[in-house]
Amino acid sequence: MAGREIKVGLIGFGTIGTGVIKILHRHAAAIRERVGCAVRLARVVDLDLTTDRGIRVERRLLTTDARLVLDDPAIDIVIELIGGYEPARRFVLGALAAGKSVVTANKALLAVHGAEIFAEAERRKVDLGFEASVGGGIPIIRTLKEGLAGDRTRAIYGIVNGTSNYILSTMTEEGRPFAEVLQQAQRDGLAEADPTYDVEGIDAAHKLALLATLAFGVHARFPDVYTEGIRQIDPSDIAFARAFGYTIKLLAIAKDHGRSIETRVHPTMIPRSHVLAGVRGAYNAIYVQGEALGSSMYFGLGAGMMPTATAVVADVMEIARAIVRRSSARVPPLGRAWSALRRVSARPMGEITSEYYLRIMVLDRPGVLARLAGILGRKRISIASVIQQERRQGTTVPVVIRTHAAPERHLRRALQEITRLPAVKGKPVLLRIEDHLG
Repeated sequence: MAGREIKVGLIGFGTIGTGVIKILHRHAAAIRERVGCAVRLARVVDLDLTTDRGIRVERRLLTTDARLVLDDPAIDIVIELIGGYEPARRFVLGALAAGKSVVTANKALLAVHGAEIFAEAERRKVDLGFEASVGGGIPIIRTLKEGLAGDRTRAIYGIVNGTSNYILSTMTEEGRPFAEVLQQAQRDGLAEADPTYDVEGIDAAHKLALLATLAFGVHARFPDVYTEGIRQIDPSDIAFARAFGYTIKLLAIAKDHGRSIETRVHPTMIPRSHVLAGVRGAYNAIYVQGEALGSSMYFGLGAGMMPTATAVVADVMEIARAIVRRSSARVPPLGRAWSALRRVSARPMGEITSEYYLRIMVLDRPGVLARLAGILGRKRISIASVIQQERRQGTTVPVVIRTHAAPERHLRRALQEITRLPAVKGKPVLLRIEDHLG
């Protein structure tokens, strides 16, 4: 298409937006060659137009008014990088209603409002790219909807939050407590001033809802994702896990059971010999179990300016190629029409079967261990092994129990009874064990 150029409007000139502009400028010639025409930045929207981002943008392109992007018929693609729910939702829906394709890195928006946004993109017959929403520069979205489209994905195990993985990795390697490592991560810029979304598992749950939707072809709802964070993990739990042959990771787990799915995010003990156990620092990894392919893993930096910006630009280029060809993108945003997604139930946590690690702080008195074992036995929970530290009569000591597989509802009932024992001090720590990752 001689003389044709694709015009892009960027809403959000923060860290990722700065990276996107850098790539569009530095790789302009290569992008033109691969797309078949120039991809030009036509407008940049942000409330802060004075901060120095270390990159030159023509003043005439800068504005605080998003309507100048949404209402401009010459702009083909809108990139949304402001994050959060509002006004991001309003801007994305406005762009789609105007017949513009959208690229976003906003996993929270898509996890919570995806039903509305994906359906609108389908209705308007425009494209929606969201590769950067999960895994930063790891091309897991494209892999699930295209590369693995011929297989049936049975399960996903993901380390998808770099902040939590960094904290747990550092605690494991240095034996330091959670609060101390979190403070260091904040000083180093690896954790937000308010780390709630990261350390409580919410960010990972947003991402898991998208991954399960793509992998299983279902409508996986964010509110149905069971979520636990890592604040309760103590260095002693990491040491006991090591003694049992495990490493603790904040794992995002999705399994397809046919008529139901399970989606859960929580600290998980996995075998130290498994490839996921070696994912350190701020790196992400998504481990996929397929019916035909078997197991495969996708690894890389899950956040940061340039990894995430690379994924954003890749989506822009894919959509730009489709515009040049005057066709829709190769596949729908979710790999199939929104209306074609299976409607399945979410399996409650009480029905999940797992092996468990329990750390129970008790007064060191005769017969306490026997009472704990008796309660577990009455709830049909079999003990696999026990670690009891050197006895110090009259003091509080940990009793650490690894169980055989049991339904979680049985374990919860047992813990309610155990917590009421006079000899038990504080709330027991429970960690689930995933031994059979493939």
